[in-house]
Amino acid sequence: MAQNPMFNEAAFERAKKEQHRPSAQEERELRAKDLSPRYQAVPGGQVMTLQGTINKTFVLFALCAVGGFFGWIKGSILPPFVLFGALFGAFILAIWTSFKPSVSPITAPIYALAEGVVLGIISATYNAMYEGIVLNALLITALVFAVMLFIFKTGIIKVTQGFATAIVSATAAIAIMYLGSWIFSLFGGNISYLVSSSPLSIGISVVVCIVAALNLMLDFQFITVMSQRGDVPQFMEWYGGFGLLVTIVWLYIEILKLLAKSKRR
Repeated sequence: MAQNPMFNEAAFERAKKEQHRPSAQEERELRAKDLSPRYQAVPGGQVMTLQGTINKTFVLFALCAVGGFFGWIKGSILPPFVLFGALFGAFILAIWTSFKPSVSPITAPIYALAEGVVLGIISATYNAMYEGIVLNALLITALVFAVMLFIFKTGIIKVTQGFATAIVSATAAIAIMYLGSWIFSLFGGNISYLVSSSPLSIGISVVVCIVAALNLMLDFQFITVMSQRGDVPQFMEWYGGFGLLVTIVWLYIEILKLLAKSKRR
């Protein structure tokens, strides 16, 4: 099934290969106890669970909030390289974690703190221009998260293969649009359709926010499926929370940008 790039079958297969493999003696003992193959693959039954992932996600959100508070308070007196350093560090951690999920218990918390600092600095900048915009963006993000979770839990929208493919395709199109616009701007191109307060720019932001919100459905679905398999190692709970945080951060930034555009009209 198509899904959040952080949540793909290849990542979970890599995680299973990275976990501790039982010795020949341990395997014989497991067979003697007639344990199912799924618990032979993950020693001690230490597998990824839904509740464990929820707990880890809350920890990461809390760490992101701590980093955000620091960036908010100190952002105005910090040199510019701190923002770029935190942004670059968060990017490197995200790439490293996506290719080596077993490090997520270490990298995910650090990523949350670094990303929090970046968000805190960015939020303080926006709030200085439009007072109260950050609180509104946070409330809307939390509301969207709650609504999408409710929709997923109640099955109002089913995460089918077609639905997932459409959302992933839309997400890829948005990434290409942003990358292309950035390259275009390097050569002096006009990208006002992304940054202005025109109806077109606001419309694009609305569509991007909707796609980001729908990505949460894919995250919920994949975490649920993986936590029910019984053969996914426990450290992937951190990875699950990390992937969900990536989507939430994206959603918050897009909502903040949309509110800023509406304030300029």
